[in-house]
Amino acid sequence: MIAFPSTAHVGKTMPKEAFYRQLNLSPELKEKFVSDVRRITMEYDLTAESINVDKNDELAEILMLTIQLKKQEFDNRIVESIARQNKHKLVFLLAYEDQQQLALYSSKLYKTPWMPADEMKLEARGQNIPAIWEGFVEQIALTEEKPAAVPMSIEDRLRRQEQIVKLRKDIEKLDTRTRKEIQPKKKFEMYQQVQALRKQLEEIE
Repeated sequence: MIAFPSTAHVGKTMPKEAFYRQLNLSPELKEKFVSDVRRITMEYDLTAESINVDKNDELAEILMLTIQLKKQEFDNRIVESIARQNKHKLVFLLAYEDQQQLALYSSKLYKTPWMPADEMKLEARGQNIPAIWEGFVEQIALTEEKPAAVPMSIEDRLRRQEQIVKLRKDIEKLDTRTRKEIQPKKKFEMYQQVQALRKQLEEIE
């Protein structure tokens, strides 16, 4: 379960039609909004006052929205559009039947895997709202990260993770092609490429 202080709880259902009318959406995405989303609730309003942390002018507020879905395989652009067109930092709790998923937008949309509602966890870590936001990014977005040798900003850590994920996929694809290749010369060249990518991955990790 996710449980922030009761002083931060809002629990206000937001009219779906009024909500999406405020967004700049294509006709296709408006249809998806209607067909995929059942209900939107402003669940929590995290501020220095509501969760008793230090004030910081850099970031004053994080909102958590619960989006009840009509189907589990929904269009991700719905959540991304809400996040990109809202001035607040947003954390989304996506819910379908007894399954839940967390999401947030930081240059791109990041999501956790779906899991049973009673296994879902999110902690407000930090002494101020900016630190708590970074903690949310760590818990939701940095799922493939390995510890870096030197301290890095959250943005650099996300970029590093993207590089690692891409390299792993490239290695897997090229390795599969190498095993299937029957021409010895080409097979050896592909093998060398795989080794070069593995070395690059090792250096980044």
